[in-house]
Parts: sequence; C-alpha cells; structure tokens
Amino acid sequence: MIKSFQQEIIFVTGKGGVGKSAVAAGIALKRSKEGKKTLLVELGYQSFYTDYFAEQLKAPVAFSPVRVTDNLDVALWSGPECLREYAIYLLKSESIYKLFFENSVSKALINVAPALPELAITGKITSGPRHVGPPLRYDVIVVDAFATGHFLALLKAPQGMAEAIQFGPMGDQSRSIDKVLKDSNQCKYFIVSLPEELPTAESLELAEGIEKTLGAKPVIVMNKMLPVEVTPHEGASDFEKFLTNSQQRQNQALSLLGGRPLQKISFCFQNDSWKVVESISQEINL
Repeated sequence: MIKSFQQEIIFVTGKGGVGKSAVAAGIALKRSKEGKKTLLVELGYQSFYTDYFAEQLKAPVAFSPVRVTDNLDVALWSGPECLREYAIYLLKSESIYKLFFENSVSKALINVAPALPELAITGKITSGPRHVGPPLRYDVIVVDAFATGHFLALLKAPQGMAEAIQFGPMGDQSRSIDKVLKDSNQCKYFIVSLPEELPTAESLELAEGIEKTLGAKPVIVMNKMLPVEVTPHEGASDFEKFLTNSQQRQNQALSLLGGRPLQKISFCFQNDSWKVVESISQEINL
C-alpha cells in the first residue's frame, strides 16, 4: 500500500494588481527559509518571475523548475504542457505521443474540450499526493494561481469532469484531484486583496465561491496596509490628510470582512523586488 504523501499545497489568488504574485513569492520564501524544499509555480504562458527575480535567476522561468535561492525553485506551467507531460508519462514514448496528439484533429479536439487545460493543471499540482505522473520532490508547492473567475474555473474543472465522466480512468483521476483540493490538511487557499472597498468585495465573492466549490475556508490577505495610525487634527498637512482618508477607506474595507480569516501585510516602501518578497515572508503567517 502506498503511504499518503503530505505535501503542502498553497494556492494564492486575487484580482489583478493587488500584489498576488509578490505574496505568493513571499509565502514560498518563508517556507524555504524554514528548511522546506519549495516550488513556486506560476500558471499560464508568460512568466512574471523571470523579470521579477532577474537578479536571482540564472535562466528564464520555464516548465522545468529553475533555482531562485536555497530550497526555492520556480516554474511556469500551462495546460497544454501539463497535458503533454502526463500523456508521455502514460504512453512511455514521446514518439507515440506525437503520433496521437500532435496532429490537427487531436489539437482541435483538445482546444475545444471543456475544462481539459484546467484539469491537466490541477492534475499536475496534485500529482504528488496522488502518486500520479513524474514525481515532484518538494515539501511545499506554492501556486501563483489565476485571478478570480478563472481560478474558480480551475477549481471546478475536476468536479465537473468527474460528473460528466462517471466511469473510466479520466473519471477516477478527476475524483482523486477533487479529493486532494478539498483536503484541508493538504491544501490551503489565500486570496490577496487591497484595503479598499471594491477589491475587498470581489475577494469576499471569490471566498464564497471557493467555500461553495471545495468547502475550504480561504484566508484573505490584506496587502499594502498603512503601517501607522494617523490621528486627524487641525492644521494637518496635505499628506496627513491623504493618510487620514486612506486610513478611513482601509477601515471601511476591513469592516466588510466580518469574522473571516484575515492576514495583514504592511505597505513596503521598497523598489527592490527581492526586498519586497523578503518583507512579505517575514509578515505572513502560515
């Protein structure tokens, strides 16, 4: 009997422009500094971290992991690449894969197949605990995931495929992926927001979607919080008035959260991306 593999999987999502990728990198750096072999994964076709970690990387970020620093690697995964790797792993031959998959008919079917790219990505992410596909020898995987609605589509893909295909290997694989995603001992979910009304409201909507889909309780990470309290007073400068108004908007946004799990990240007055990530790694609580 195969022993359960308690690899920690951390998903980080949020609306574009809230600092999602920086927070994901901060979480990954924190785990790596704890001595855990960590993989930071970004999803899609174009790498953000290639430029963000330009001084740390010796090669552009690609499908195969690239070293950032001690215990920390980074990779870029897309649906087609994940599907290709899994198919070659099953077929044991790249030539056979090309024969069956790299033709115009197969490519057209794959492109129109609903949720297949998302299923391939979630299958890759959860492959360690499920003992499926090439081994991912990491203690922690931190996923810089898609934003908001696309992230929900990613999470719903295995469940939808399992309902559509009741029998056979694809149905079994889909159910096993869904089971890992719903395991609170295996997976954690963080939604990055800004302390403003609109992104906070969108984060709450996403949190409800994650809860409905997986039964998980995501943590909202309020990024770029003002690090000081400002007391309004007569004769305040324009900058003090700006800080006071910002603080009021911040408090209004926080009041929307109710009793939801929350973490706060202070605004980091740094231009150096690595120092920003280090600052986040020191503040984030896992």
